[in-house]
Amino acid sequence: MRRFCRTRITAGLLLVPVVPLAAQQPKRLSLEMSMEMESVSDPQISPDSRRIVYTRGWVNKMTDSRESSLWIMNADGTRNRFLTQGQSAVWSPDGTRVAYLGKGEPSGTQVWVRYMDAEGASTQITRVSDTPGNLTWSPDGRQLAFTAFVPDKNRWTVKLPDAPKGAKWTEAPRVVDRLAYRRDRTGFVEPGATHIFVVPAEGGSPRQVTRGSFNHGAPQWTPDGRSLVFSSLLEDDAEYIWRESEIYAVDVASGMTRQLTRRRGPDYAPVVSPNGRQIAYLGYDSTDATYRDPELYVMNIDGGNPRMLTGGLERAPSNPVWAPSGREILFDVESEGSYNLHAAALDGRVRPVTRGTHELRASSISRGGVIAGVLSDPYNPGDVVRLSLGNPSPQRLTRVNEDVLAGVELGKLEEIWYTMPDGFRVQGWIIKPPQFDPAKKYPMQLHIHGGPHSMYGVRFNYAFQEHAANDYVVLYTNPRGSTGYGSAFGNAIKNAYPGKDYDDLMAGVDVVLAKGYVDPRNMFVTGCSGGGVLTAWIVGHTDRFRAASSNCPVTNWLSFVGTTDGPGWYRNFEKLPWEDPSEHLRRSPLMYVGNVKTPTMLMTGVGDLRTPIAQTEEFYQALKLRKVPTAMIRFNDEWHGTSSKPSNFMRTQLYLRSWFEQWMTPDGLQKRQKIAE
Repeated sequence: MRRFCRTRITAGLLLVPVVPLAAQQPKRLSLEMSMEMESVSDPQISPDSRRIVYTRGWVNKMTDSRESSLWIMNADGTRNRFLTQGQSAVWSPDGTRVAYLGKGEPSGTQVWVRYMDAEGASTQITRVSDTPGNLTWSPDGRQLAFTAFVPDKNRWTVKLPDAPKGAKWTEAPRVVDRLAYRRDRTGFVEPGATHIFVVPAEGGSPRQVTRGSFNHGAPQWTPDGRSLVFSSLLEDDAEYIWRESEIYAVDVASGMTRQLTRRRGPDYAPVVSPNGRQIAYLGYDSTDATYRDPELYVMNIDGGNPRMLTGGLERAPSNPVWAPSGREILFDVESEGSYNLHAAALDGRVRPVTRGTHELRASSISRGGVIAGVLSDPYNPGDVVRLSLGNPSPQRLTRVNEDVLAGVELGKLEEIWYTMPDGFRVQGWIIKPPQFDPAKKYPMQLHIHGGPHSMYGVRFNYAFQEHAANDYVVLYTNPRGSTGYGSAFGNAIKNAYPGKDYDDLMAGVDVVLAKGYVDPRNMFVTGCSGGGVLTAWIVGHTDRFRAASSNCPVTNWLSFVGTTDGPGWYRNFEKLPWEDPSEHLRRSPLMYVGNVKTPTMLMTGVGDLRTPIAQTEEFYQALKLRKVPTAMIRFNDEWHGTSSKPSNFMRTQLYLRSWFEQWMTPDGLQKRQKIAE
């Protein structure tokens, strides 16, 4: 098998009165239902194509957390059942065992192996202090390779005199000497690097294969089991080199490392062909463009004869994997709101394997060419599907949310396209409330995605559907800077963000207004991260929205570039701020706060390291000083975003609508209440 790079119990007897079908009204999506929703991810099909192991997630209401475990089923979806606690499963080459990550001794996450026979014995393989990841079996099934963090030795020798007996001295300071020293959802990053290890599949002491103060990517075995290939940047001052990586091979026995790629620009995601003669990988030539679609390449196993296979695709390939025949490379492609599977032949011919308005993410392929993945569409949350190269029509194998959504009427999705004056075509979608009546006037929410280089799509969106269930028209678009439309579209906001994307958003609002069913006096705007940036920008440039919520925003680029979790944002301006701060100021929403009249709320996680909460505080304080109606909602137990905790997802939805309804026109609020009745 090749890998693409909750149980509900009802007790008692419930008597339900029988109601004639015609008298039953369709249910609407509610926030309470979100606590019952499940997820599926990472389906792994066995080498013989007979079974699929996947991760199934659910909400633990008692701990306010999202939890997951491994489930297994036959490849036709039958005998779907719980397997074990854990995640990140990967089949052994002979299909007799599954390696996975799970809680173990002495603490934390460890590597486990479960035998897939009737006994089903599980063995803890590692007892490491740092979390392992990127598990992969050796071709002979005798070893497992994985990555783990290795801390540096303390280079500071400061030693205080002994404290008096019973004294309580202040905790020692944290010593920081790295360029990138914090990471959102992690916190402070200890000095050290991620390395590759191998361990016997029957248990034993892991052996570190790589050396140096460099981070090493996910390893891939060569078919002879002698080498592992990976991406990294084994250069002095690697942390100072922007968007650069190479592909290397390390000899498992000796640790000797060879560099395989040698061009400026990122090269990553290597996968070795079944015959061991070639390596497929992703990358692109070095560029100062804000965004660039990667290309799919193939080279000889020694790094010779590199060549591009996707030069005419004009979309970004991801998660490459070799077909069992070794004659094609399969990969996911995001395009115009959808994800589909494509294949590239070694002569450069590229073909779509699947088509459709959905998000299909392939995860694994068996020796027989059967593929397992996850598919979502506008009306169906993700489920495990199977398909094959001979029969590429996805077959749905799970229906994990069918019980929750039974009898629920969802809002209908409408796709829109519109052309800007300079020729760029922009795509968007409208979700209409259930029992939509085009003769009525509805309030509208404009939602803006983050990134800014990311893509809204056609996958099921619980948050948007729940707002629609509360009688809002929801508009979301992919303005310039979005991915899924080619490099030129993504790079169109270089040194101009926010700006041109603002024009695209306003044009989308005009398109919806022209349809006649949106109340122009009751339009609202919101977004998080990059969407929060644009929301803060919008209220400084137009008064057309009744109220706004700028969530986890950047409002002052001058203070942001040096306080976010990494130095990369320094590169998104023509000059460094101490050389010339004018561009940073010109592009900062804070500089236009004097124009703001729109009531503007801000919502941010207290622990946010990506768009630190100080960015929110700067904008809030300025609005408050000017007596513009505002509120700052500081979410506890949140990093970047406001919805990682199930209860905080519900709070985000409720605070948003509460703020909008505070500023909705009285007649608009009355009309909305009548629509709901």
